[in-house]
Amino acid sequence: MTVELIDPPGLPVPGVYRQVAVARGSRTVYLAGQVARTATGEPVGPGDLAAQVEQAYLNVATALDAVGGSFDDVAKLTLYLVDWHPSKLAALGEGVGRAQERLGCDLTRPVTLLPVAALAEPDLLVEVDATAVLD
Repeated sequence: MTVELIDPPGLPVPGVYRQVAVARGSRTVYLAGQVARTATGEPVGPGDLAAQVEQAYLNVATALDAVGGSFDDVAKLTLYLVDWHPSKLAALGEGVGRAQERLGCDLTRPVTLLPVAALAEPDLLVEVDATAVLD
């Protein structure tokens, strides 16, 4: 595995993400932000944060697969969430959980959550940006 995930002593162990990723490999992959769209560009889950998170994560997995990678190779995620409020945490977790179940792997990675006023299209609630390291 090219990415080792750790929660070092002296830092909190949040459970829903990891504090540190140590990546070793020969190829760094930077994905464009992935959103809730099908391969044909159709919107997924209008107004449904959990459905949009699930689809965005699935799209990250599809992009990684295209270059011979998987979520095991992800070193860092950045989530951009429209009008973020802590009350949305359950829907965010539900979407990640559903994607994790469908993909059959652990999606817990170092992550930065950034609240934003809007994304590129008005129906979008979340965008997921990933950096991966592959051998």
